[in-house]
Amino acid sequence: MQLLEPLRIKFAQPSWANAPELALIDTILEQHPEFIRMFEGDIRAGSKNNSFGRGDVPSVEQLVRAAMYKEIKKLDYRTLEYHQEDSRICAMFVKLEQGRSWSFQVYQKYISKISKARLEELLYAINRIAIETGIEDVSEVCMDSTVLETSIHYPTNNALVWDCIHESHRLLSQLQKEVESLTVRDYTKGAKAAYFLLDNTKKSRKKSGKKEQEALDKRTKLFVKQLVTFTKAINQVARIVKKKAAHSATQNAMAIVAQLEKLLPLMEQVYAVTLRHEVEKEPVENAEKLFSIYEQHTDIIAKDGREVKLGHKVNFASGKSNLVLAVDTLKGNPSDSSLYSGMLDKVIATYNAVPRDSATDGGYASSANLRHAQGKGKGVINIVFNKMVDSLQRVASSKNMETQLKKWRGAIEAIISDIKRGFQLHRCTWKGEEHFHQKVLWSTIAHNIRVMSALLQPADDRAC
Repeated sequence: MQLLEPLRIKFAQPSWANAPELALIDTILEQHPEFIRMFEGDIRAGSKNNSFGRGDVPSVEQLVRAAMYKEIKKLDYRTLEYHQEDSRICAMFVKLEQGRSWSFQVYQKYISKISKARLEELLYAINRIAIETGIEDVSEVCMDSTVLETSIHYPTNNALVWDCIHESHRLLSQLQKEVESLTVRDYTKGAKAAYFLLDNTKKSRKKSGKKEQEALDKRTKLFVKQLVTFTKAINQVARIVKKKAAHSATQNAMAIVAQLEKLLPLMEQVYAVTLRHEVEKEPVENAEKLFSIYEQHTDIIAKDGREVKLGHKVNFASGKSNLVLAVDTLKGNPSDSSLYSGMLDKVIATYNAVPRDSATDGGYASSANLRHAQGKGKGVINIVFNKMVDSLQRVASSKNMETQLKKWRGAIEAIISDIKRGFQLHRCTWKGEEHFHQKVLWSTIAHNIRVMSALLQPADDRAC
């Protein structure tokens, strides 16, 4: 309860009253300096501690506060740099010195080093404060999953082949500037022409018989021609990677060769899949496919026969206060029923409390999950799945309780919608698998701060 009085005083000040989320997290950080120290190992990893010089690196506290300001205000790094000088509340919250500001590159370099594990610790720590304040008591848990897309274009074989050729030439052109003796052949002109031809030569369902076969034959011939060009591009990259010592004159050259080494197996994988599928007409399993050479961690996910999405499945658990208690970013497309027991155990272990009620949609329903929730050490009393499977029955103390839980279950859909659309997570633009996990957690933390600030804000301020 020690949070309430300092927060009330802050809300009385006009500058903080207009930014209740920032007032809340500022108060929490002032009362819990250990939250700042939590991030020090990640942020300072690989950096030298030096007491000399101009001090061109922000403090850990400034970086953590800047990251929170960025997520709460839904900014990118460039806009964050602008807010430093344009917004008084930003300068006050981030604790910037008079006339001092940092470039967006500095913020991006250090904030991106904060790991998934530290962000999970922060999420749980903020939730524990909510429990101490009386906002949440973990008596009710609701679960649901959603798909968050990665920032890639639709992955056709034609597009992936072109991506490989284009990316390899981009890297080779950079390497050529570093190594004057290197000769590089450009295959992009012919490959780009073939890419557009293939893109406009599609299978037509209106054609039948001979005309359809002619269209298929034309498409196959174009793929054969494109794969010949692709083979030349692969061989060129392979030769340079093989002789990397000769092409590693500078540090930049070494870095480019390292990128080519990572790209080469991806090019070979795309070539093999395209040859089998487009030329040899052989079906290829999704597990063997690559959906992007830039975001290789992307999964293909189809839910209940609906539109296929490319990204990651994310499982959320929320409490009665609409705070997200736990979140898991998953690999592949596991069924919802396989996620229930793990998430329930995670909530119990994290907050050392057994929920009285559990509500989920029908995807989580199974006899094994029901037994797990009722098992030793858990003992959830009211267990409601929105739809039943086979002979499975809901467990509730009364019909009225069952009805209430079925209605309350819909709240988590609003929570997920707020996180996806309110914090620009419908399509994650952060690059790389680790950064994908980080963005999910940052957005979840920002959502929880928004919910807490709304619940703790004085009633007269909320009415305004």
